[in-house]
Amino acid sequence: MGPKEVGGFKIKSFTLGSLVVGVATDIGPRILWLSSKERPDFNLFEVLPETGVKTPDGFWHIYGGHRLWTSPEAMPRSYSLDDQPVDISIKGKNVVISGKPELANSVRKAIRLTPREEGILEVVHTITNISRWPISLSAWALSVMRPDGTAIIPCRPAKVDDTGLLPDRHLTLWPYTDLSDRRFHFTQDYLFLAQDQKASSPVKIGTAARPDWAAYWVAGMGFVKTFQKKNGDYPDYGCTVEVYTNSQFLELETLSPLQVVEPGNFIVHTEFWRVKKVKGEGKSLEKLAREIETMVVR
Repeated sequence: MGPKEVGGFKIKSFTLGSLVVGVATDIGPRILWLSSKERPDFNLFEVLPETGVKTPDGFWHIYGGHRLWTSPEAMPRSYSLDDQPVDISIKGKNVVISGKPELANSVRKAIRLTPREEGILEVVHTITNISRWPISLSAWALSVMRPDGTAIIPCRPAKVDDTGLLPDRHLTLWPYTDLSDRRFHFTQDYLFLAQDQKASSPVKIGTAARPDWAAYWVAGMGFVKTFQKKNGDYPDYGCTVEVYTNSQFLELETLSPLQVVEPGNFIVHTEFWRVKKVKGEGKSLEKLAREIETMVVR
């Protein structure tokens, strides 16, 4: 079934298709464990019990694993404390994780896990407006990955006009991002950002991925998150994917478009996960990315 504890946190483990998933019981919604049945003891997620930041509401712990936030990022709204037990229910093939109501933010978050064919795990993120007034937000799915790997974002060129004179891609940069950082590597079709435990500073980058996926490769394992870009304005100058890294971990993030959510309504953002062994010895980053891209859900 999988582990019952990780990083000092109690978890409920589920075998969902070809994946082993560990859901935290006393915090969240958080998925703290993700591994393949090919390599069940290798957790692709990083767990960080002590790391966090002070907020007006108390000390927020990153905890690690996979979480659901609201974008645009703001303090203290984005950093709402998720240190209370969650409701975990099994409905047919579905595992549903429901967090406690966030009264200060007027939202409630839930994550539903459903195994699909061919080793695919459907991960549905839902944020419900529990207030009496409309709220504008984007659903933001963040996966804290174990160190020493490389994030891959596809940024394939595509003409947006017949002549090819107009720009077709963009990068979003944060104030602490240095494009000369050696953790970056750019090719014609992909953007790579490596996690380095010796790094002295953080770095973050975002873009509108083309096609709609993001991936992480570490120690011979590939993890792919596929999503579907929707019509609408995306946060942070139009980002569907963002990657943040420091000396401890790397965060692989996808976002939904900004929406005005009426009272009682909800916003949904869906990812499709796949994990497989992918050998990296002797391969260029470009070749590695092309092999991982075969895992993308079509």
